[in-house]
Amino acid sequence: MSSAHKSPLLRLHRPLVWVAVSMAVYALASAVGIVVDDRILVGVPIWTKPFKFSVSLLAYTLSLAWMISLLPRGRRVAWWAGTVVAATSSAEMVLITVQVIRGKRSHFNHATPFDDALFQIMGISILMLWLAALVIAILLLRAKILDRAMAWAVRLSSLIALAGAGLGFLMVRPTPEQLAVENSPIIGAHAVGVPDGGPSMPLTGWASNGGDLRIPHFFGMHALQLIPLLLLVLAALAPRFARLADERVRLRLTLTASAAYTATFVLLTWQALRGQALFAPDGATLAGAGAIVLLGGAAAALSLRGTSPSPTPSSPPSPFPPAPAPAPSEEEITR
Repeated sequence: MSSAHKSPLLRLHRPLVWVAVSMAVYALASAVGIVVDDRILVGVPIWTKPFKFSVSLLAYTLSLAWMISLLPRGRRVAWWAGTVVAATSSAEMVLITVQVIRGKRSHFNHATPFDDALFQIMGISILMLWLAALVIAILLLRAKILDRAMAWAVRLSSLIALAGAGLGFLMVRPTPEQLAVENSPIIGAHAVGVPDGGPSMPLTGWASNGGDLRIPHFFGMHALQLIPLLLLVLAALAPRFARLADERVRLRLTLTASAAYTATFVLLTWQALRGQALFAPDGATLAGAGAIVLLGGAAAALSLRGTSPSPTPSSPPSPFPPAPAPAPSEEEITR
C-alpha cells in the first residue's frame, strides 16, 4: 500500500508514535516510583521529574506526529526532522532516568565530570530537538492545508511551542548566588529570585514563593495541543451553531485565540522573570491579564458578529489530510 493511500492512523509519524507509547508506559512507572521511592530531590519526590517529562512528551510527540501527517509536501524532510525529535527526546529521558537512579540532579549539575558530561549531552540533545521542531514549523508555514483555520492553528501553535521550548535556554544562566561561588556545582535554575527546592505548588513543583520559568515554558510548549484542540471543539459544535460552520468564523476565532495565547505566554514570562509567583501577581500583572481578557473577548465577539452565515457553509475540518483519489484504470482511460 502506497503512503498516499494509507489510512489516517497509518500516516502518523511512527517513531514519534512509538515514543508517545513508551512515554505513556514510563509515566505509569514513574507514578509508581513516586509512591514507593521515598527519596526527595530538590524539594520533591525524586520520580516527579521523570513523571512530568513523560506526560509532557507523550502529548508533544503525538501532536507533532499528527501535524506531520497534515503536510502535503516535504514529508521526507519532515520525517527525518520528526525522527530527530523522537531520538533526542528519548535520549533526554534516558539521561534523566540515569540520574534518578543515582539520586543526582539531572539539570544544571556540574558537580562531577560525569554529571557535567551528562548535562552537556542533554543540552546538545535539546538544541537538536528544537532545531528539528523549527524545521517542521517552517514546513507547516509553507504547507497548503485545505481548511485555513486548521492550517493557521497548526502553524501558530507550532511557533508558540518553539518559543516556549526556547525558554529552557534562559534557565541555564547562572544566578547571582551561583556567580558569587567559585566553581559552583549547580549552574542554572528554574526559579527566579528564590532558590530551587523551596516552597512549591502541589503536583507541578513550580515555585510558590517566587518566579519560575517552567510555568511559561510549560504553557508555551502545550500550545501545540491546546490551539488545535480548540479548533476541533469549534468544528464539533458547528452542526449546532450555524456561524461556526463558516470557515471564516473559525479562522477568525483561531487567530483571536492564538493572539490571546501568545499574549498570555508573554505575560507569564514577564511575571516569572521579575521573580513573581504565579498566584501572587502585582498590579501590573493583573492589568496585563485584564487587558488580555477584555481585548480577547471583544475580538472573539467581533469574530462571531463580523461575518454573516455563508449560504453554503464549509464542512468542519478533518484532523487528517484527505487521501488522493486512485488513478483511473486503463479501461477508463480508453473509453
